[in-house]
Amino acid sequence: MTDLAVRSDDATENLPATPAQTPAPQPMYTSELLLWVEEARQANKIAQSLANTSFVPASLRGKPHDITAAILAGKELGLQPMATLRSMDVIQGTPALRAHAMRGLVQSHGHKVWLEKQTPTVVIYQGQRREADGSYGKVQTSEWTIERARDLGLLAKDQWKKQPQTMLTARATGEICRLIASDVLHAMPYAVEELDESNRYESTAAPIRVTAAEITTAAALPAPAGPVTAAEIVANGSTPAAAQTSISEADGQPWPTTAQPPDHVEDGGE
Repeated sequence: MTDLAVRSDDATENLPATPAQTPAPQPMYTSELLLWVEEARQANKIAQSLANTSFVPASLRGKPHDITAAILAGKELGLQPMATLRSMDVIQGTPALRAHAMRGLVQSHGHKVWLEKQTPTVVIYQGQRREADGSYGKVQTSEWTIERARDLGLLAKDQWKKQPQTMLTARATGEICRLIASDVLHAMPYAVEELDESNRYESTAAPIRVTAAEITTAAALPAPAGPVTAAEIVANGSTPAAAQTSISEADGQPWPTTAQPPDHVEDGGE
């Protein structure tokens, strides 16, 4: 081995150790609110694509803003967009679950709901709340009778004349679900049938139908902007354009206002 090689090896051994290169931690600037803004924009795109299809209930058809609100509300309940459209209507600007969907949602969380009695004059539902330790609480009961409906002035309504048993069932369902699992229902404690007892369920209007090609074309909207971070907000000194984008940007219409439940809707002990 030559002197040059020896000196080279010695020089290498005397070099200071190079610290291992570790990737710098990426700060988590993205907030839940900004993520919700992005989800709202995507929900609006879905709504624009489906607004005129026969998959959308009559009360929502042609109303992309209401559909957007329904999809977002359904997501909070754990429902996928299409399941939401099959389970929910927007009544006077208020999203509401249909009675059967409300019952199914409560049962999916482990609570018990069962039909005790059903006739054209009386419907009784009972239920038990499933506690955190897996046990079940006290049996709760909701009883709706024709006399109770008459006292509230409901029998003059068309649907009560045509199908009193169905309407009693819907009322009892909503009431028992509120009694045992109000936390599951969040901001939608009333069933559609409790808020809207018009002739909407027997509408004979022909549905607006579109083809799969039209849906695909409608879905070809501009790609969404990248996720907005809190760092961008701080750097720019204002809300970024992506976060400022309104989910109603398609035609500039405002969000629907939220209506309060009718005075005759009973709370059932809530």
